[in-house]
Amino acid sequence: MGSKNTAAASGGRSQHMQTDTGSEWEAVFVEQLMVLDRDPEVVGLAGRPVRLLWRDARGQVRSWVPQLFARHRDGTAVLADCPSHPEAGGERARKAAKILEAACAQAGWSYRRLEPLEKTLTANLKWLAGYRHPRNAGRPRLAAAGREAFAQPRPLIEGAEAAGDPIEVLPVVFHSLWHGKLTTDLETPLNERVLVSTGADGVNGRGGPGSGDGR
Repeated sequence: MGSKNTAAASGGRSQHMQTDTGSEWEAVFVEQLMVLDRDPEVVGLAGRPVRLLWRDARGQVRSWVPQLFARHRDGTAVLADCPSHPEAGGERARKAAKILEAACAQAGWSYRRLEPLEKTLTANLKWLAGYRHPRNAGRPRLAAAGREAFAQPRPLIEGAEAAGDPIEVLPVVFHSLWHGKLTTDLETPLNERVLVSTGADGVNGRGGPGSGDGR
């Protein structure tokens, strides 16, 4: 099976990542990578960081390579897999999960199986990820005007027009939504009428391992 190299969208926080082309888990891997990348508490990301080896009850050597590693600002860490559905990987994955949970506990980490996100949330995160780069932050005055325009919840297009030329303002707004400086309900399709604010009025779609996760 071919492979491709994927650089995580983490502003320099991640190591270079490698994913299997065509893997049924790859789409979920990318979804959860976006969630982790967007989480301000995540300070480091790595793909397939380690191979765990152990012997089963019959003495046979078994191995498993978890898909993701995330280190948090508080020093805690998570190893995770991204199955395409709860039963993905079958019995082998279930046995590996028990071994990984025990190994992570010894290291002071945790292990999670992160299931697919809801489709609308995924689509919205992909859109906003396109504006994560600092070049979309805008001039300081424009960025401040954008935040001021959404001091109270209001439709996206109305706030953008209040802050200036929407063509110039909207990339700044999307950048702010990605970085959590503005909020909206990311489980609703992004459109010009969605409500945006600077407060906690919307579901920001944030969260590290645990967004759409299972065990």
